[in-house]
Amino acid sequence: MLSEVTLRALWEYWRTYRPKGKWLFPGGKDKGHLTTRSVEKIFERAVRRAGIQKKVSVHTLRHSFATHLLKSGTDLRYIQELLGHKRAETTQIYTHVMRKDLARIHSPLDRLLRRKS
Repeated sequence: MLSEVTLRALWEYWRTYRPKGKWLFPGGKDKGHLTTRSVEKIFERAVRRAGIQKKVSVHTLRHSFATHLLKSGTDLRYIQELLGHKRAETTQIYTHVMRKDLARIHSPLDRLLRRKS
């Protein structure tokens, strides 16, 4: 799934840098593609620059993507397909995350009753 915002950013990147060869994001010396480790280093640098204190990784982006889809009402089966999970149980990890969020929600009635006390 490629968002319109990302597609526009990629076009802008391509227009600016005009990468040579077959790779949109070419690697260093060997002229291959960008390596997984290079992506991790770029991500770590961005995390530091953003001042993020939590322990995060590139894989955190995948979890965040799935969690946001689920919270916005996307069916779990579609998320399973998008993430490439063979087993539904793997995708159901994200429902556990949502249950923790749901447990923190307090009824508006409880807040009303506390104000009157």
